[in-house]
Amino acid sequence: MGILREHELVQKFKIGPSKRTTASVPLSFLDLPLAGPIYVRRQFFYHFPHSTLHFCKTTLPSLKTSLSQTLQHFFPLAGNLLCPPPPHKPFIRCTDDDSIPLTVVESRADFNHLSSNHPKRLKDLDHLVPKLTCTNMHDDTFVFPLLALQTTIFPNQGLCIAITYCHVMDDSCCSNFMKYWSSICRSGGVELSLVERSTPCLDRGVLKDPKGLEAIFLRDYFEERSTWKERLVGKTSEVCNGNTEDYVKATLVFGRDDIEGLRRLVLNQWRRSEEFDTSQHVSKFVVTCAFVWACLVKTRCRSDYEEQEKEEFFRFSADCRDRLEHPVPETYFGNCLTLCFAMLKRNDLKGEGGFVNAVKVIRRAVTDMKIDLFKDAENWRESFTKMFALGSTLIVTGSPKFTVYETDFGFGKPNKVEMVHSLKGMSLAESRDKEGGLEVGIVCTITEFEYLVSLIKQELQVSKSLLY
Repeated sequence: MGILREHELVQKFKIGPSKRTTASVPLSFLDLPLAGPIYVRRQFFYHFPHSTLHFCKTTLPSLKTSLSQTLQHFFPLAGNLLCPPPPHKPFIRCTDDDSIPLTVVESRADFNHLSSNHPKRLKDLDHLVPKLTCTNMHDDTFVFPLLALQTTIFPNQGLCIAITYCHVMDDSCCSNFMKYWSSICRSGGVELSLVERSTPCLDRGVLKDPKGLEAIFLRDYFEERSTWKERLVGKTSEVCNGNTEDYVKATLVFGRDDIEGLRRLVLNQWRRSEEFDTSQHVSKFVVTCAFVWACLVKTRCRSDYEEQEKEEFFRFSADCRDRLEHPVPETYFGNCLTLCFAMLKRNDLKGEGGFVNAVKVIRRAVTDMKIDLFKDAENWRESFTKMFALGSTLIVTGSPKFTVYETDFGFGKPNKVEMVHSLKGMSLAESRDKEGGLEVGIVCTITEFEYLVSLIKQELQVSKSLLY
């Protein structure tokens, strides 16, 4: 008698664009810092109370057909990122034979648990995301497939549609791609006018390089590329976290009242000091990120008394599409991001005023970005190398403005949208159920999570008392 495995392969497909396109798509100067083995993984969980056979007969054909139609417009995603040796620039190669893998898996895991906000083992989530593998050609050219998809059926419970992609497109592009695909699928293959207006803009000429950063980013790219050979070939895009058995992914949900209470706490403290200015505004992004950052450091470093002067970094990116002198279309395909960071000494984050200190430095980083979009961009690689070598870094991924819970394939809005990332990551999305709220995804140990939740509840109680 055979052993029943928790995850069983059902079928594998290669889906290509409905109309073939042969092209070479250059990378922009803002693609270069993210070219290579930088992957993003997102999972969309849906209620689907049907059998695997029902899915394969009724739903799978629509998913495949609408995906092929979508790739007609997003055809670079079916291609490969080619990274030839210096002095040649990386580029996306598209051929008539291009396709992306779509894998269908059946799982006996607990759908309700995996699609909840509760802590889930990284290993359990990793089974649901497709893998991408880098290869190295004989002429020392690295080849990165750009996109893979996986649909996991939990019979009579639900399904998960997961995407893994190489960072030649940013989160805004991914959101556009998923909504385009889901809209065509939901409409039965009809490309509605709303969808047609979301056709990606592939024109690289719309993105100007006023500071001449391409030469600097290309130099940094070649330096980074020189480290790939030993660590990349044959490796997949799995999350590396040391012993993943020890780590879980969990979601913290902050309602509008939670965020308003935290904002009021900051303004009250500033009002009692000489720093208060009636024009000061603390955004939802700043106040929530500052609060979670401070609480995470207090949680993870509560016994590190000998490293109080260690630097703690907070890194985030900002979409530049509507911030440049020559605005870039909202549907621009590629990366249109500027990279930002804030820094505090550990004792300044862990102390009594840690949260307010965090608000100050993140808010200042946002303000500096608005004044000078690419401030110190020529030193990005050096700065980020220092962050990871000398300090502790928390990186924000995602954004509530992508409205991921509007990605409807015809099954209704997702039960849960999850990002799978490393210990250094913190994901952001709009709250599914709390209007004006935020979902914050973190990776930690169970022990850390229990302490963190206790700390957050305590701090939120204090802030809410200021509202009444």
